[in-house]
Amino acid sequence: MYTVGIVGCGVIGNRLAETFTDHAETTVHAACDLDEAKLDAFVTEYDCERFTDHRSLVGDDSIDIVYVGVPPVHHRDVVLDALDAEKHVICEKPIAEHAGAGEEMVEAARRSDRTTAVNLPFRYTAGFVEMRERIERGAIGDPKRVMLRFRFPEWPREWQDVDWLRGREQGGPLREVGTHFLFGTQELFGPIDEVCADVRYTAPDRYEESIVGHFTVDGVHGIIDLLCDHDAPEENSITVEGTESSLSLTEWYKLIERPDTDAASAVVDDRIRTTMRLVDEFVTELDGGDGDLVSFGEATSVQRVVDAVFADVVDGSAERSG
Repeated sequence: MYTVGIVGCGVIGNRLAETFTDHAETTVHAACDLDEAKLDAFVTEYDCERFTDHRSLVGDDSIDIVYVGVPPVHHRDVVLDALDAEKHVICEKPIAEHAGAGEEMVEAARRSDRTTAVNLPFRYTAGFVEMRERIERGAIGDPKRVMLRFRFPEWPREWQDVDWLRGREQGGPLREVGTHFLFGTQELFGPIDEVCADVRYTAPDRYEESIVGHFTVDGVHGIIDLLCDHDAPEENSITVEGTESSLSLTEWYKLIERPDTDAASAVVDDRIRTTMRLVDEFVTELDGGDGDLVSFGEATSVQRVVDAVFADVVDGSAERSG
């Protein structure tokens, strides 16, 4: 049985704690948060030890695995302290607020003999896995276009009760949501390059309102189309158009063949518990097997693309007050 310390008792921290509790080989031993109310509720729910300093939690000799679910700007410090304390680590996405911090985490993981992973669930999502396999075997012909489309009627979304998601330093929809789909794009085709984008922000130091971006990946043209604060339903999708067919992953799990045509059909419509797959693969690795885990290096590669999107802004030209 592997014991787990949860750093960050928010929505995702609770989701992972529930999974660790349900898994036959893991149990939640401790939790840490600066928000006393969240921490008290968490400790009551999972009957675990409480900490308000992550360094005390990672120093607890009875903990095997540390899950890092705090805001991205704190990932580096918690991960490095956990690895120094010889803990295994699962870190929430994005890897950090920028790729430089991610690269420090990659190096720390390389020096350590501990198992590490990032929670990027498309690796295990049935619809996405089917999409990847169909593209690999040529079911859509030669890929011609990749389109990443995001629509948020409000940001942060109603269930996200944290202010840091509104800030430009570590929040915003591209980091929080787009990271998944940029990771998915690299899972399908390899490293993204030649990134350019026009980014418009809601206000100085606040999240992005609109992104229109272009990239190439393995010779395929890609488009990023993101819009916030408008009167339309939320939408997150990745669509690949080929010479013979097209595929679109929508609603995070549903794979549609030939979307936006009369012949559209759902190929995969099953939602699986990806956090359970993540923990299964992590335990497999701990037990000496070959766990299928997203590495710090893979997650940092995605963060470089996010950084490139935001870097390709002429100072002042893409900002407006609001």
